[in-house]
Amino acid sequence: MSLLSLPVSTLGTPRIGPRRELKAALESYWAGKSSAEALLESAAALRASNWARQKSLGVTNIPSNDFSLYDHVLDTSVMVGAIPKIYGWSGGLVPLEIYFAMARGTQANNRETACAHGGHGKNEEHGLPALEMTKWFDTNYHYMVPEFTADQEFMLASTKPVDEYREAKALGHRTRPVLLGPVTYLKLGKAKDPAFSPLSLLGRLLPVYAEVLRRLAANGADWVQIDEPCLVQDLDEATRQALREAYGLFARALPKLKLMLTTYFGGLGDNLGTALELPVAGLHLDLARAPEQLASVLAKAPRGLVLSLGVIDGRNVWRANLPALLKKLEPVVARRGADHIEIAPSCSLLHVPIDIALETDLDADLREWLAFAAQKMGELSVLGRALVNGQEAVIQQLADSAVAAGHRQASDKVHSEAVVARLAAIAPAMTRRASPFAERARRQHALLRLPAFPTTTIGSFPQTSAVRKVRADHDKGVLGDAEYETFLLKETEAAIRWQENIGLDVLVHGEFERNDMVQYFGEQLSGFAFTRHAWVQSYGSRYVRPPILFGDVSRPAPMTVGWWRHAQSLTAKPVKGMLTGPVTILNWSFVRDDIPRAEVCRQIALAIRDEVLDLEQAGAMMIQIDEAALREGLPLRKTDWKIYLDWAVESFRLASSGVADETQVHTHMCYSEFNDIIDAIAAMDADVISIETSRSKMELLDVFRTYKYPNEIGPGVYDIHSPRVPEVREMIELLTLARERLADSQLWINPDCGLKTRKWEEVRPALINMVAAARALRAAGAQTAE
Repeated sequence: MSLLSLPVSTLGTPRIGPRRELKAALESYWAGKSSAEALLESAAALRASNWARQKSLGVTNIPSNDFSLYDHVLDTSVMVGAIPKIYGWSGGLVPLEIYFAMARGTQANNRETACAHGGHGKNEEHGLPALEMTKWFDTNYHYMVPEFTADQEFMLASTKPVDEYREAKALGHRTRPVLLGPVTYLKLGKAKDPAFSPLSLLGRLLPVYAEVLRRLAANGADWVQIDEPCLVQDLDEATRQALREAYGLFARALPKLKLMLTTYFGGLGDNLGTALELPVAGLHLDLARAPEQLASVLAKAPRGLVLSLGVIDGRNVWRANLPALLKKLEPVVARRGADHIEIAPSCSLLHVPIDIALETDLDADLREWLAFAAQKMGELSVLGRALVNGQEAVIQQLADSAVAAGHRQASDKVHSEAVVARLAAIAPAMTRRASPFAERARRQHALLRLPAFPTTTIGSFPQTSAVRKVRADHDKGVLGDAEYETFLLKETEAAIRWQENIGLDVLVHGEFERNDMVQYFGEQLSGFAFTRHAWVQSYGSRYVRPPILFGDVSRPAPMTVGWWRHAQSLTAKPVKGMLTGPVTILNWSFVRDDIPRAEVCRQIALAIRDEVLDLEQAGAMMIQIDEAALREGLPLRKTDWKIYLDWAVESFRLASSGVADETQVHTHMCYSEFNDIIDAIAAMDADVISIETSRSKMELLDVFRTYKYPNEIGPGVYDIHSPRVPEVREMIELLTLARERLADSQLWINPDCGLKTRKWEEVRPALINMVAAARALRAAGAQTAE
């Protein structure tokens, strides 16, 4: 007979399947190899497996509607009928074709084109663009940005939350449905007309939410989890009033339905009063990111409010010290009562891998220190039983947890005296270039002699099925080192020749030897470990295996110099050295939690600095140090920004500033808003920065109307996250918008991001069009870059 337990929740679980089953199903459907019915059957099987796994691990509040074919924010847009007119939706339930058109865009004459469901006007001839995409708060998960207009109407256009609740119920699971809160949803969106605020649409939106809640209640749901992570951000009074309006309406319309208001990624801070006055039955707190908030909540929370305590870190992979947690939780349960406390991860487990049991090749010590989603559920179950039945009920599990924590703290695999000493020797001069940008630019232009609007790419080229197969064969030992290297050298040469043929000005070697822009470097640095099956969703069917950064970092040997030297030997045009920056390596890894992140970042910066200097010594005139995740790591509260930006910028400069004036340093940043951190971006002092701007139609450059950015910039003109090929005309239109904000002498022309995930049949015409756009601008009389 199983022991009684404190209620245990998960808030949400990974969608992708232990063996990436969702990726296979999606990509088979997109390629036309399987039907919509087959895709939906695969999705249903994954949901059933997720529910069964949670039940078997002792989870009592199992979520439903946490699954998504692509993105939960997109699911919400579809649920409420927020479908931009270009997608041709004419009412009724939104079909898969339109859903995926919003997610990925379409190419003309492609099976994904939603033309069967309505006309698209002038866009239909060349396919449809995807919705804009950006980062979900401070994570590496991307969401599809809702688009709103002043005349926006909402209507129920998807019954997914109700359907999946009924689906779980039929399988014997009484779930707690999950909805993205209406206020957070509106704040995540973008108004096409900047003259109005999306929050002004709340009154039109709430009836749709109320109808969904009514249908859930009618089908037996007694609790619904509503996520409002905006509550951990800086909020104005209009947003606080919107929260009061929304939850007041829900309480009046459905007085018997219990709502668990869920916050995560930080503390409530000055929003605590607002959260506590809302008429909800429960409140979830992120106590991994903000443990200090618990005391205030306990002091002020109404007696009848159920508190969900997010005590297990849902953003990282380290095993919890259960005895230490139990010591903190026992007085809380004694004070509030077991019937008013739940325990949970800090946030949805979407952000961690599924099961450490799949990782049979990991170092035994490291494996002992880790907990993935399944293990975190187990940890919660142990805590839940101990808090009701006493420690004796789970004495062995608590002992094992304490032993693992002690082993990790004392391990010589974690600590290096040499790294600590080098860190202590960092001097301010190591974070400054020798000369200001104007002098560096003069020397670089004289040496490089590039045309106006120089063209380049961000770094990677398509990793075709042939490349992936050869890499897999090499990993399995089927293909020897010599044969593998020969293959990669040939791929590199073909890429160089093709770039020369189409007329790109600055070339890249294509990165065919790299499995991932962070993993590739981590595998060659000390202090990192890697997995085989620990996939985490980044967006859609794009998954990553973040490195596990468990110890002090150093670079034993050069990592990229040989590949760069080979590529440069094939051409007279400049080839960029390609590196990933320290902040991005940090933010896209599961980072050790025993020392400050700033200290870890400086360790990585010193390792990258060694590689930069070796590339320069080998003859590289351009070195790109990508900081795709700089904005992603920005704290959600503005009062915390300066501390983060100071050490992040310092780390980039530490990595990049050792080179001579003549060496041109590039960096790249991905889908993020930059206007509010433009001073920090300028302080990085990269000679050239490339950023995403195509989906936002150059809106990210608006800051340059008033801020006189001194260095050079490549605003992306090709959205690489969509399969569609942009026309020359589209690129020229985007560049025309860029030229309204920046001087011609500052502008480079490049795609939004690396091309690794695209197909050559998309990349070739897109880059040919990009070169044609640059040539058209030059022919129109642009001045040669000084």
